[in-house]
Amino acid sequence: MAGDKVLVTGASGFVGSAVAHALVRSGYSVRVLLRTTSARTNLANLDVEIAEGDMRDAAAVAQAMAGARFLFHVAADYRLWARDRQEILATNREGTRILMQAALKAGVERIVYTSSVATIACATDGGPANETMRLDESCAIGAYKRSKIAAEQVVEEMIARDNLPAVIVHPSTPVGPRDVKPTPTGRIIIEAASGRIPGYVDTGLNLVHVDDVANGHLAALQRGRPGERYILGGQDVPLACLLGEIACLCGRKPPKFRFPRPLLYPLAFAAEAMAHFTEREPFVTIDGLRMSKHRMFFSSAKAERDLGYKARPYREALADALAWFHEYGYLR
Repeated sequence: MAGDKVLVTGASGFVGSAVAHALVRSGYSVRVLLRTTSARTNLANLDVEIAEGDMRDAAAVAQAMAGARFLFHVAADYRLWARDRQEILATNREGTRILMQAALKAGVERIVYTSSVATIACATDGGPANETMRLDESCAIGAYKRSKIAAEQVVEEMIARDNLPAVIVHPSTPVGPRDVKPTPTGRIIIEAASGRIPGYVDTGLNLVHVDDVANGHLAALQRGRPGERYILGGQDVPLACLLGEIACLCGRKPPKFRFPRPLLYPLAFAAEAMAHFTEREPFVTIDGLRMSKHRMFFSSAKAERDLGYKARPYREALADALAWFHEYGYLR
C-alpha cells in the first residue's frame, strides 16, 4: 500500500496531523483537505499535497477525493460549548455524509472513519467500557457527543446499505504534541502545569499518546475489517492522579482539594454566560460537569487483539505534551 494516494481530513488538527505524519513516515502519498482559514502549523515541512475546501462543500470534496485509494476522515468540530450548537451537528454529521458519498462515488477502496469514545456508554460500575456498549443519542450529554453518534450512524447505515468499505475507530482522550487549539484536555494540562487548578472533581479519563492513536489508524487501514469498531485507548487514570502527575513533571505541588460537583455549577453557568460575549470557549462547562459524573474508562482489548494495537504509558504522553507546550509558548 505504500505510495498509494491517501486523503486525510482534519490534518491541521491534533489527531488528524498525527495521522498525516504517520502516513508520510510509512511512505504513503498524502493529500489533505483543509479550509482556507485552517492553520498550517502542524503540517510545516511535511510532504503533503494540500487541497483547499470545506468538507461540507460537495464539489470541493469530490475534487479532493479524485485519485485517492484510501480515505481517513478525522476532521470534527470538537467543542464542549458553542454559541450555536447546531453548527457542531451540521459539521460532524453532514460533513461526514458528504465525504462518505464522495468516497463511494470515487471508488475509494478503504475508509478509516474517526469516531470517538463519546459514542460509547460508560460502564455503570466504573470499569472499562468496550465497543459493544453503545450510547443512545437521547442519553448523550452535549452537542458534541450527539453529533458524533449521529455521524457514526450515517457511516454504519452506508456500510449496511451501500457496502461502504469503512472501518470505525474510537480514540479515547489523546494527549501529546501538536495540540495547537488546544483540546479541552490540552487546556487542563496547560492550566495544571501553570498552577491554576486548585482542586479536582471525582472523575477519570482514558489517556493515550496521540501518536499511538495515529498508528492505530494505520493498523485499522491495514488489518481492520469493514463494519467493525475499534477503541484506540491507553490507560485509565483518575483526574486526581492526572493532575498529580502533571505537578510532578513540572515541580509543583499537586492539588489536594476535591470539589463537590454541585459547588461548580454556578461557576460553569457564569463562565458560559461570559462566553456568549467573549466568544471564547469556557474552561468549565455545564456539559463537562455532567459528563464528569462518570469515569470515562475504556478497553482497547479488541484493537490489541485484531490490529496489533499498542499504547505507551500515559506519563510519556504527558511529558511529550508538556515539552511541546513549552516549546511553542503555551507555558512559561
